[in-house]
Amino acid sequence: MLKDPATRTASAICLLLALASAAWSQSGHSNRSSTGALEGTILSVTAIRTDGKEEPIRAADLFLYENAVEQKIKNFSYDPSPSRIVILVDNSQTVPVSMEELKNAVMEFAYEIYDGDQLFVIAYDEKPEIIQEWTDDPDKMKSSIETFRKQGNPYLFDALNATVAEVLVPLMPGTRKTAIVVVGDGLDRGSKTPYDGMLRELLDKDVTVYALQMKDRTGGAYRRYSPKAGKVIEEVTKDTGGVAFPFAKAKEAAKFICDELRKNRYLLSYFPTNTSSYDARRLFVTGGEGIQLRLKASQPPNIK
Repeated sequence: MLKDPATRTASAICLLLALASAAWSQSGHSNRSSTGALEGTILSVTAIRTDGKEEPIRAADLFLYENAVEQKIKNFSYDPSPSRIVILVDNSQTVPVSMEELKNAVMEFAYEIYDGDQLFVIAYDEKPEIIQEWTDDPDKMKSSIETFRKQGNPYLFDALNATVAEVLVPLMPGTRKTAIVVVGDGLDRGSKTPYDGMLRELLDKDVTVYALQMKDRTGGAYRRYSPKAGKVIEEVTKDTGGVAFPFAKAKEAAKFICDELRKNRYLLSYFPTNTSSYDARRLFVTGGEGIQLRLKASQPPNIK
């Protein structure tokens, strides 16, 4: 659970639980309207033209496969909505960068967000702690991140799980663009949340993960119950449709991420056919020449 300097009230906790149940439809499950008609599955997709053409990307330019079965795309449209970005910062004792470097990296996002976007900063060691609640004010950000410190071990998986449940789920289903930027090397030492459970929650709630990836402080050491630190960053960003950047490229990364969320996000809808209702649904999408696409790797079971 997130530590918050402010006192949490019982009513706020009850509201959080109520909103969590409402988030089920946001995760891309098949939904039904009040009349019982099937509405289909909606996905957030990153689509970028690399051929220099100015014409819009259309549904006819794309090919979607669920569990290796081609699906008919119903609609594909640009999503202009604002983003909610959580910056999740490794605050542990052995994090391999200085406090000043961490602060500077986080501040880059305050300078790059678009009108309507907001940032939320969490620092984690053995417990995640709220550093700055939702804001678009660089001055507030600069003041709040002075509380960064180095202590304890990095419980990354617990921090990701708490971020989804307590910060992002309450925004759903109204907010479509939710992202987490992990600032760290991917090392986890002690989380109660298993790696697979953490990743499944990110996929179920349709949260895109980006990363400012530091050098692996373990030197690539084998981890008994999860991938190596560097592999964690690689898999979590790839499977959720995000991208990892070197920590040293924080300025470039912040611009890329904020630009991508505002300019290159689309909503894709389709009716799943000829696939299992009870298995995780593996997704693959491709486009014509000159079109690059990214989306999360799988959907929850399509149980009706």
